[in-house]
Amino acid sequence: MTAADPTPAKEPTTGPQSAPGTRPALRRSLSVWQAVGLSIALMAPSMAANINPQGTATSVGRAVPLAFLLATIGVLLVAYVFVRLCQRFNHAGSVYAFVAATLGARAGTVAGWSLMGTYCFYGVVTSTAAGIFGTSFLQTSGVWPDPPDWAPFLISCLALVLVWLLTVIPVRGGTRVLLSVEGITVALILVVSVVVLVHLVNGTAPGGLRPTWNVFRVAPGSDSSTVFLGVVFGFLSFAGFEAAATLGEEARHPRKDIPRAILGTAIFGGAYFVFVTAVDVMGFGTDAAGVDAFTKSSSLLGDLGTRYVGAWVGDLISLGAAISAFGCALACAVGGSRLLFALSRDAAGERGLGRVTKAGTPAAAAVVVVLAMYLIVAVFALGAGSSAMDVFLASGTIGTLILLVVYLVTTIGAIRLLFFTAPRTVPMYEIAVPLLALVVLGYTLFRNVVPYPTGTSASYPLVAGGWIVLGIVAVLLVPRLSRFALREDLTAPTAVPARR
Repeated sequence: MTAADPTPAKEPTTGPQSAPGTRPALRRSLSVWQAVGLSIALMAPSMAANINPQGTATSVGRAVPLAFLLATIGVLLVAYVFVRLCQRFNHAGSVYAFVAATLGARAGTVAGWSLMGTYCFYGVVTSTAAGIFGTSFLQTSGVWPDPPDWAPFLISCLALVLVWLLTVIPVRGGTRVLLSVEGITVALILVVSVVVLVHLVNGTAPGGLRPTWNVFRVAPGSDSSTVFLGVVFGFLSFAGFEAAATLGEEARHPRKDIPRAILGTAIFGGAYFVFVTAVDVMGFGTDAAGVDAFTKSSSLLGDLGTRYVGAWVGDLISLGAAISAFGCALACAVGGSRLLFALSRDAAGERGLGRVTKAGTPAAAAVVVVLAMYLIVAVFALGAGSSAMDVFLASGTIGTLILLVVYLVTTIGAIRLLFFTAPRTVPMYEIAVPLLALVVLGYTLFRNVVPYPTGTSASYPLVAGGWIVLGIVAVLLVPRLSRFALREDLTAPTAVPARR
C-alpha cells in the first residue's frame, strides 16, 4: 500500500527558509522518526487507552474492543488515502492541500478550516485530560489530598501556556521529547496489560475473572448497530495518526517518510488499542458490575495497575497519561498552527499569520490556535458550567464529528484524482479501498446523528456542523480566502500511467 508510483518522485530541496521575494517556507529538517513522533504524540495512545474506552462503553457495554476493531478497519482504509496523496503532495496544509488539489480551492479551504477546528477541539480534549490525570496523580500521591473541582482546569490552563511556548520552538526537539515520553508510558501500559492477561489465563485474577471472547460481541438484547456509536471514540483515539502530513514541508524526504509515518502509526495504533481495550474490559469484568466499574474509573490502566500489580504502578501510569495528554495537546497546537499558517499564506502571503520566525515556525498562527483552545474551555467551563469530564466528552465528540466529515471529503477527492483523472497512476482495482472507507465513515457519521441525540449531546452535531458551515460561508463571502496555490516543488512529477 505504500509502494511508490512507477516513476520515483524527485524529493524537494532542503533549503531552510524562503529567500527575499519568495513565499514564506518552513525549515526542512525532520526525519521519519520525528514525523512518527508527531503522529503518535497527537494520537496519544497512553492517554487514549486510559480514558477514551469509557466513552465507548457507555454505548456498547462490554463490546469496547469490537468498536475499536471496527475503528481500526476504518482508519486503515483512510490511511490508504493519505498514503497515496502524500506520495503526490507534501504541504503544511495537509487535507487543505489534498482537497484543494483534487476538488478545488474553495473545498480545500473549508477542509483545512474544518481540520483546524478538530485540532482546536482535540487540544481542549487533551489539555483537559492532562488536568484530570494530573489532579488524580496529585491526589493519590498525597501532594494535593483534597483538590477542588476547578483543579483540572487550573492544570489544563497551565499546560496550554507551556504548549504555546513549545509550539514556537522548532519541532525537532519537541518531537524527540514527545516520542520518548510516549514510548515509555506505552511500554508500561503494555507490561501491565500482559500481567493482567497472565492473571486472567492462570485463574488468579480478582473475583475469578477469566479471558472471554464476549468482549468482541454485543451483549444480548442490544442493537448491533449501536456499536457504531462507540466507534466515534475509537476514531477519537486514532485521531492524529495522519498528523505527519502537516510536516510535508519540514520532512527531509516527505514522499517516502510521511507515508511511512502515517501507515506505521495506524497499524501500531490498531494492534495496541484492540489488545489493550480487550484486556481492560476483561480485567474489570464483562458483567454489569464490571462494566459499571469500567465506566466510572478515573484511569483505566492506572486502576488495573493498582489492582493487579501495585499502587505505585497505578500512580506511574496516571502520571504518564497526564504527560501523554500534554504531549497530545502540544501536537494539536503544532498541527493546527501549520494548517492556519498554510491557509493564511495563500490568502495573504507573508503578512500576519502567514509569517514564520527565524527558527522556521509559524509563531503567530500558534498564538491564535492556543487562544482558540482557551476560548472553547471558557465557553464550556464558564458559560455552560461543565465539569472537566464533561468538557472532555463534549470536545472529543464535536472534534470527531468534524474529523469524520474531513475524512469523507478527502477520500472523495482522492478517488477523483487517483482513478478518474488522467494519467491514472494506480491500478483501478484499488478503488475498492477508498470506497469501503466511504462506507465505514458515512455509516459511522449517520449512526451518530440518526436518531438525533437528546439532552446535552444534542448540541454536539450543531456545534460541529456550525464550525463547518462557518468555513463554507466565509469562502463564499470572501473569495480571496480560497487562493490555494500548490508550488511545483511541493508536487510529485507526473508518473507513468498505471496498468489496468
